[in-house]
Amino acid sequence: MSKSDPIESALHAISQLRAADSDEQAAKDLQPYLRHRSNLVVAKAAKVAGELRLSKLVPELVAAFKRFMKDPAKLDKRCAAAIEIVAALYQFDYVDPDVYLRGLHHVQMEPSFGESVDAAAPLRGISAQGLLRTRYRHALEEVVPLLMDPEPPARVGVVRALATNGGDAGLLLLRLKALTGEPDFDVLAECFAGLLTASPERSLEFVARFVNDEQEITAEAAIWALGQSRLLAAFDVLQEKWERTADRPTRKVLMTALAASRLPEALEFLYAQLREANLQTASDVIVALAPYAAVESIAQAVRSAVNERAQPKLIEIFKSEFRGL
Repeated sequence: MSKSDPIESALHAISQLRAADSDEQAAKDLQPYLRHRSNLVVAKAAKVAGELRLSKLVPELVAAFKRFMKDPAKLDKRCAAAIEIVAALYQFDYVDPDVYLRGLHHVQMEPSFGESVDAAAPLRGISAQGLLRTRYRHALEEVVPLLMDPEPPARVGVVRALATNGGDAGLLLLRLKALTGEPDFDVLAECFAGLLTASPERSLEFVARFVNDEQEITAEAAIWALGQSRLLAAFDVLQEKWERTADRPTRKVLMTALAASRLPEALEFLYAQLREANLQTASDVIVALAPYAAVESIAQAVRSAVNERAQPKLIEIFKSEFRGL
């Protein structure tokens, strides 16, 4: 019989601590895992500590971070431990800037299929979020350069930081980011979503302008963010865009955004398309609503519309996308 892998055994034991009898017992049992030599074990322990809100483990988390950052390329492959540690500290509202500053400036190039990748990009992003929550007087000027970071995960992190903790200055920077261009969909969508969440009334008109942008990625990011905002006024913008659009790919993006909003008005609009539009559009509506098949009211409405039309092709697509519900 082969010996069990000690790393796998430790990871399994940490998972079991989610069901500990008390937070005090869970914290006590997690401590040795935060001192473990394996970065994967420490990463899992930090993640569970964050999930269980075990803030008494903050000193252990900070100590583990400092230990791995002495030689991160050797001790913490893929920045696995550092990322989870900083994420947990952020959840605990940890306000000492030193850890965040170290993470904010860390770059860790690692080989990947012949090309080097920067494993520290997510670490920079979460560190930006943490730093802006502290009282560090130069936090904003430390974070702003990450808007031009070469790695999208870092840019996503700083966009979230500016939207959540950047105040009015942060929102203005997000507007500037949108206006000056951004090649990555996720960063743009996060930028628009952050504006709509932090200041919906002031930002709706600004974001709505971009649904007609010449850059396809920008228009799609704005459409998606408007749907995710779940604002009734955003539905009006998306419906108006639909009426002016014959392009199928754009309409598919609009359907996805409308479905994601889960607004009653948006769902009724999609149900109407399913009942009345051509077969191609109706099929696309089914695909757009499929991620919400577990919601009984949505599944029932789609099933009813499909049965009403009684078109074999549509029934086939429904059974495929809704798993035969």
